[in-house]
Amino acid sequence: MERILVAGITGAGKSTLARRVSGVLDLPYHEMDALYFTGPEWTVNSRFTEEVSHVAAGSRWIVDSLGYPQVRDLLWDRADTVIWLDYPRGVIMPRILHRSLRRTVTREVLFGGNRETRAGWLSREHPVRWAWSQHAARRREIEHRARDPRFAPLDVLRFRHPDNTAAWLTSLAVGGATHS
Repeated sequence: MERILVAGITGAGKSTLARRVSGVLDLPYHEMDALYFTGPEWTVNSRFTEEVSHVAAGSRWIVDSLGYPQVRDLLWDRADTVIWLDYPRGVIMPRILHRSLRRTVTREVLFGGNRETRAGWLSREHPVRWAWSQHAARRREIEHRARDPRFAPLDVLRFRHPDNTAAWLTSLAVGGATHS
């Protein structure tokens, strides 16, 4: 595991897991949303594809994303492992609700200096609405990619519950990672 994608729906815990695996394996961690959003009002990075290409060209990395559409194939072509957090809505929704409420109330600074706002909860693109509406589609897309012959060399670790992910992470930390 030298080039890892941590995939799943918003709220699954991709960033948290990627940071932890990064620490265990001493891999450079790249937060996809921080590469994508670089300014106020959720400004998109004009050099996003170039910057992700640079990351993907590296010999060792971990990224917390399926990948935005413009770089998805690039990342999947270069990765050697996909860790898929395939959790049900019953796990995802409480997590994303709690995270978004916390971020809104505390006015936590996010990517590019942005914040989740009360008004943002009305947007179709708000993380809570996105996680609910895109759960099935994101799952189908990751499953399709995991079975796509183009990506056959990838080792796909699919975890359906956080307890399984935690057990795997513990085994990784002690030097004997296996998929459960």
